[in-house]
Amino acid sequence: MQLIDIGVNLTHPSLFRERDAVLARARAAGICQLLLTGTSLEDSDRALALCGELDESGKSLFSTAGVHPHEASQWSADSARHLRALLAEASVRAVGECGLDFNRDLSPRPQQEKVLEEQLALAVETGLPVFLHERDAGERLGAILREFRDQLPAAVVHCFTGDKTSLYGYLDLDLHIGITGWICDERRGTHLHPLVRDIPAGRLMLESDAPYLLPRTLRPKPKSGHNEPAYLTEVLHQVAMHRGETSEQLATHTTATARAFFALPEID
Repeated sequence: MQLIDIGVNLTHPSLFRERDAVLARARAAGICQLLLTGTSLEDSDRALALCGELDESGKSLFSTAGVHPHEASQWSADSARHLRALLAEASVRAVGECGLDFNRDLSPRPQQEKVLEEQLALAVETGLPVFLHERDAGERLGAILREFRDQLPAAVVHCFTGDKTSLYGYLDLDLHIGITGWICDERRGTHLHPLVRDIPAGRLMLESDAPYLLPRTLRPKPKSGHNEPAYLTEVLHQVAMHRGETSEQLATHTTATARAFFALPEID
């Protein structure tokens, strides 16, 4: 059984300092390929460098490159040039993490929207899919995406935590949906239990978002309290249970979907 983790923050200090062991545990758990998330231009540079440093085969580690809405205020006239160069690298398979965050509002909303639109334009230019972030901004994100959707090859709403209206809105835009350990959280994630049944096979992918969102159903829990890609199997089991599928069935179609979405090579 093979799994693909479409979102891991391997540049985060808690994972970076033991990156070799983290990747070894991921491989042992059946995680055959990982997408390292870039959340700023500097972070995207580091994620790309890790792909070259840690993946001799060139088949197991890939990255995204983009500017998170929290970092949108740092966007400058040179940012598009820098990002365009990153997107030309063979290991970079998506634009992002980009999007809108009206929950924390760490960057002004008009600036978030401007930076998102510039990154969507780069996705159209390069033909790469988009790795999207959204918090409390579903309606506005949908409106912006509609202006670009016919020209975008594909886009995934990473770490989906929204309600039925948001989910159906994204599916109507022919977007993919990423599910994390949020579904394992009895305090705030139980609304996802019936919703994951409504995501068609071929549009659903799994992600750890490590070191964040440690699955609360995981036993035993790691002493560090940090999530890591090896624990994606717990997300797999929980999503499969709520979809009425076996873990093997879910692994098969989500892995195939992720491989097609990010144009990843087959693993023997």
